[in-house]
Amino acid sequence: MPAGTHNDSANVSYQEFHLLGFPGLQESRFLLFIPFFCLYVMIVAANSLLIYTVKVERSLHSPMYLFIALLLATNLCCTTTIVPRMLLSFLFDVSRISLPGCLVQMFFLYFFLLLDCTILLMMALDRYVAVCNPLRYADIMTNKLLIQLTAAALVRSVSFVSPVVILASRVRYCRSNIIQHFACEHMALMSLSCGDVSRNKIVGLTMRSITIIFDLGFLLMSYSRITHAALKMASGNIRHKAFHTCGTHLIVILFSYFSSSVVYRVGKSVSQDMHNLISAIYLLVPCTVNPIIYGLRTKEVRQHLLKLFKRRGSVFIPFRKAALNTKE
Repeated sequence: MPAGTHNDSANVSYQEFHLLGFPGLQESRFLLFIPFFCLYVMIVAANSLLIYTVKVERSLHSPMYLFIALLLATNLCCTTTIVPRMLLSFLFDVSRISLPGCLVQMFFLYFFLLLDCTILLMMALDRYVAVCNPLRYADIMTNKLLIQLTAAALVRSVSFVSPVVILASRVRYCRSNIIQHFACEHMALMSLSCGDVSRNKIVGLTMRSITIIFDLGFLLMSYSRITHAALKMASGNIRHKAFHTCGTHLIVILFSYFSSSVVYRVGKSVSQDMHNLISAIYLLVPCTVNPIIYGLRTKEVRQHLLKLFKRRGSVFIPFRKAALNTKE
C-alpha cells in the first residue's frame, strides 16, 4: 500500500510511518536544515560549556549549581531525542520510522520534558531552604538528599509517561502512515488511529493536568514564601541577592510554562506548518535560552566562565609565539 494512503481495513495496522514535519515546505526542506542545524549546534555548545564549567570548578559543586547542570543536561538530551532525526529528514529525506522506534522517541521526549519540569521544582525547593532556613541549609541540602530528589524525579517521569506510551502501543493505526509532525507527538500519532482512543486522550490529559496543577501550586507556594522571607531581611545586599537568584529561576519557569500555553492555544487555529514551527520553538528555544540566562545572570557561573576562557586562551599563547618565530 503506498505511503500516505488510507487503510480501509480496521484489522490492519501500520508498523512503519513517515514523519512529515513541515508538509507545505517539502520542496525547500534543505533551507530548513540551516537554521535548525545552527540552533542545535548552539544548544549543544552552550549547554555543554556550562555543564563542563560546573563539573571542573569545585566551588560550583553546591546544590544550586548542580541542579543547573542537571537541567542543562536534560535540555541537551531532550533536543537530541528529536533534532538529529529531523535534520536527516531535511537533508536526505530520511523520514521513515518504525512503530517501536516512534514509541521509544515518544517516551524519551515526554520523559525529558517532565524531568525538566521536576528539576525546576527541585530548584525551587533549594532556593526555599536557602532563603527561608539559611542556617540549616548545609544540613538539609546534603548529597544524600540530592540523590533522593533526583531518583524521585526519574521515577515520577517514568510513572507519568509510561501509561501514555503503553496505551499508544495497543492502538491500531490504519488511517494513514503519515505523521504530520517532526516527532512522534502523542496526539499526532493518535490522529492516525482507526478505533476508539478516548481512553488514551483522557489518560494523557489527566497526566498533563496533574502535572501542571501540582507544579504550579508548588512553585507558587515556594516563591511566595521566599518573597515574604526576603522582604523581612535586614541586609539590603542579602535581600537583593535572594531576589536576583530567585528571579533567574522564575524567568526560566515562566518562559517554559508560557511557551507551553501558547502552543496549546495557538496550535488549534493555525496551519499544520505553523503549528509544528511553534512546537519546535517551544521545545528548542528554552534549551537555547537557559544556558544564556544562567550564564549571564548567575554571577559565580559568569566569573568561572570568564576564568575558563582566559585559562584556555593562555594555553594557546606559546603555540602562537612558536608559529610566529617559525615564520620569521
